[in-house]
Amino acid sequence: MDYFVHEQGICETTAVGTGTQVWAFAHVLPGARLGADSNVCDHVFIENDVIVGDRVTIKCGVQLWDGVRLGDDVFVGPNVTFTNDRFPRSKAYPEEFPKTVVQNGASLGANCTILPGVTIGRNAMIGAGAVVTRDVPPNAIVVGNPGRIVGYAGVEAPTSAPLVTVGSVDPAPSGFRLQRLRKAIDMRGSLVATEFSDLPFVPQRAFLVYDVPSKDVRGEHAHRACEQFLVCVSGSVNVLVDDGVHRQEFVLDDPSVGIHLEPMTWGTQYKYGPGTVLMVFASLPYDDADYIRDYEEFLTLVEQQKAA
Repeated sequence: MDYFVHEQGICETTAVGTGTQVWAFAHVLPGARLGADSNVCDHVFIENDVIVGDRVTIKCGVQLWDGVRLGDDVFVGPNVTFTNDRFPRSKAYPEEFPKTVVQNGASLGANCTILPGVTIGRNAMIGAGAVVTRDVPPNAIVVGNPGRIVGYAGVEAPTSAPLVTVGSVDPAPSGFRLQRLRKAIDMRGSLVATEFSDLPFVPQRAFLVYDVPSKDVRGEHAHRACEQFLVCVSGSVNVLVDDGVHRQEFVLDDPSVGIHLEPMTWGTQYKYGPGTVLMVFASLPYDDADYIRDYEEFLTLVEQQKAA
């Protein structure tokens, strides 16, 4: 064999990649598939309908039940609990167990609980003891019970990007730029105004996002051709921009500052403050085909554009 099984471990499957190690008191059933260079630590149990990718670490006390799919480079911490039946009864089995997917590079902290049928996105980080009840976006950091997004991996604390002047059309670094709008303040109050000609494009559509519970996330998509300009007219919201290589996050909390998102920029908005209203201008009418809602597809298209 080109993989290792400890003399006190049980590995009934032969679908095991080169260099993988199965340690003492672990039990792997015959239908499971394990990738290369993975590490299955003591007291791990793996059922039949389970797929484990390459370079995966599964720490002690973990059970992978039918329907679990672990991508490459996934870390599963000690005593992480996977579930595959929302309403279990003794000796009563569903026709098919839901698929729980942990995508490439994600990490699951010790003692976290993963409900059945959720997808944990690429490079996401689940904190110790968190209870994950719904899908987790790529790169998201999730803590608490129920799990909530508190940040994004690979992003420093929110900062302010350089502002460009009204009417500027300089190319945006990393697919975005912040732009200051005209503001007038006197004893009667404040006013922010702009001509559409001052924006990076002439809007053909506008919409408002409001009444978003602070734990919820909006956006999480890119556009193939459409440009957007976001202004937080009330309250505050964290905005994450991602060009497929670099990610940057900052807070929109001033109605005189907007952010321009170019096409092929993955945008996410979260941490909505109470009473927040986000106005979005779009350069094109609504077209569902213009949306890229799958992060893996987005990364593939970014690579294709670079190679072209």
